[in-house]
Amino acid sequence: MIDFIAGVEIPETSAVVEATSLLRETTAPLLFHHSRRVFLFASLHAHRLGLRPDPELLYISAMFHDAGLLTPFSDAEQRFELDGADHARKFLLDRGFPKNATDVVWTAIALHTTPGIPGRMGPEIAATNFGVLTDAVGWGLDRLEGDQVDEIVAAHPRGDFKGEFLQTFVEGLRNRPDTTYGTVNADVLEHFVPGFHRTSMVERVIHAPWPR
Repeated sequence: MIDFIAGVEIPETSAVVEATSLLRETTAPLLFHHSRRVFLFASLHAHRLGLRPDPELLYISAMFHDAGLLTPFSDAEQRFELDGADHARKFLLDRGFPKNATDVVWTAIALHTTPGIPGRMGPEIAATNFGVLTDAVGWGLDRLEGDQVDEIVAAHPRGDFKGEFLQTFVEGLRNRPDTTYGTVNADVLEHFVPGFHRTSMVERVIHAPWPR
């Protein structure tokens, strides 16, 4: 039976089913429900804006976009967005997806916290970013139908999203603080972690190994 939430069809491909199962098992309910809401809000914004993302790639992007906070893929210390992007790319390559499809998903996840740029890119990348912004900070809520928003939240409850979401970021980033340089992630550590010092671009220029 085809599953619809707020008029959005949930893709029924094997990759979608496996991703749903994997993320349900490996992430807390907070991130699972957040990721599903991101897909649904992303789909609504795409429809509103006349974008036509591939639903399967958009779903995978949404489901893995925060996976790097809890299921890091790389042994190297890198931004959690890259961990999630690498994790999603391996998931797709292992299932025979072509490189161009995996590149789309990788980029959507890698850039999902970057202000301004994803919205100018391809439909999957733009829509993922719009969905993230809507669920995290309420961007574009006033452009969506209230009954659709209510149906999404009923299907995937927010709970104490604000408090738990920020705490998830703290726990996912506190052991790799240098990876937050130049990103919104530094905002979280600066607010919640005593003694954290945000490195600025000015400091990096001043202390560069050049005489002047």
